[in-house]
Amino acid sequence: MGEPRHVDLNADLGEGVTDDDGLLDLVTSANLACGFHAGDEETMRRVCAGAARRGVVVGAQVSYADRAHFGRRHLDVAPDVLVGWVREQVGLLGSLAVEAGTEVAYVKPHGALYNRVVDDEEQAAAVLAGSGDLPVLGLPGSAVLRLAAGAGRVTVTEGFPDRGYTDDGRLLPRDRPGALVEGAEQVAAHAVAMARTGEVRSLCVHGDSPGAVATARAVRRALEAAGWALRPWWPGDGRAPRPGEDG
Repeated sequence: MGEPRHVDLNADLGEGVTDDDGLLDLVTSANLACGFHAGDEETMRRVCAGAARRGVVVGAQVSYADRAHFGRRHLDVAPDVLVGWVREQVGLLGSLAVEAGTEVAYVKPHGALYNRVVDDEEQAAAVLAGSGDLPVLGLPGSAVLRLAAGAGRVTVTEGFPDRGYTDDGRLLPRDRPGALVEGAEQVAAHAVAMARTGEVRSLCVHGDSPGAVATARAVRRALEAAGWALRPWWPGDGRAPRPGEDG
């Protein structure tokens, strides 16, 4: 028999609405809020320390400056402003991560910014400019991944088993019917189906719901039962991905 197939399981942490430690026990990568949509320095330090102890990879979940709307309101900001916002978030988390004995391994936009950079090349370019040469986690076929790969950046495709999709592979807006997949077992079954397509390297379970830990546990169990090994997208496969390669 060959080696087990493997997939990364990520979740949004440090948002102040869920059990961060409970999720850290289950995920292999943590998208950590950097203060612009949620979170604060004390929380970032604590989650980074917990991730370091468990071997969980830390990523910067960058957002519009929009705490009032949890980063889910589309903002038309000048590219240079967005570059500065992203740079500030990545820089702060980077320094706190080093203090905790780990490092920021990737960048992932949050909320409205995540959806915006699927198609908006200008804002996608700003996110990339503000995040140095970090690997980028994003939606398959998105502008941000395409531009990142073109610049020699490592790209990592992800899927959302707790979300519904449009026919063209975009996430359904949260106010649309079917936008949320409800029930831990339903989310877990969706996760296995997504992993089997081979189109995504990482699966995200949102951390801002009351049942986030139970859902993540169900997803992990279902994936393992289906023959998937859960480990970080990198360096989980034993080598660093080449520039422009899906990790």
